[in-house]
Amino acid sequence: MAKAKWIGGFLGLLSGGPLGALAGFVLGALFDTVSDDSNDLNYNRSEQTANTGTRNGFLFSLLTLASYIIRADGKIMHSEMETVRRFLRLNFGEAAVEEANQIMLKLFERQKQMEAQQPGSYRQTIMDCCLQIAAVLTMEQRLQLLSFLTSIAKADGHTASEEIAALREVAQHLRLSEAELNSMLGLGSTSLKDAYAVLEIDESATDDEVRAAYKRMVVKHHPDRVASLGEDIRVAAEKKMREINEAKELIFKARGL
Repeated sequence: MAKAKWIGGFLGLLSGGPLGALAGFVLGALFDTVSDDSNDLNYNRSEQTANTGTRNGFLFSLLTLASYIIRADGKIMHSEMETVRRFLRLNFGEAAVEEANQIMLKLFERQKQMEAQQPGSYRQTIMDCCLQIAAVLTMEQRLQLLSFLTSIAKADGHTASEEIAALREVAQHLRLSEAELNSMLGLGSTSLKDAYAVLEIDESATDDEVRAAYKRMVVKHHPDRVASLGEDIRVAAEKKMREINEAKELIFKARGL
């Protein structure tokens, strides 16, 4: 196994707690991340910046929570894993695909072990991880994390009720609202109803309320607010912002604004 190049063992402020425990099991089993003389892994002590740690923690959080969403219906489908691979390839490039695939397989293995020992223990660990993430990542970073998770759930064209329930549970423990989850689920839709959900308002909103809601969304989801996580994540945030703009345009057109 080649050394990690997309994500390292150093998770910054997320290194401890339940997420750090999962990372220790998964990354320790897959990657040699402790060698101080490694030339191909850019996470040596002299290079462990705050941004590097936050990015690694964000990426490992993404894979951990994605593994929970994927198994929400009690099984792992080949099509679902292919969906994740396509998502990773599109958002993070080819280098992320195999490494992330190996990490998720180890997460599934850990889930199976924990559930065999004590049913419900993995779910509780995931919820504890969400609380840890909520205490460390900014709201904007957590929103981008939720955006990625909903994209994975929607990528095969069908979002199962179990996946919606799991997303709702994860969002709640990430200290994000139901309206914010519904906004993410509505992204990319051509439905007028979904467009209102994207702006976190309902169809009874006045024109002024629509304009104000759009301005709030621009501030809350501005790509610069997640730029410290890396260029690939900032680019993904730009795509999300374009979809927010599309929802706004759909509403404006319907209202003749």
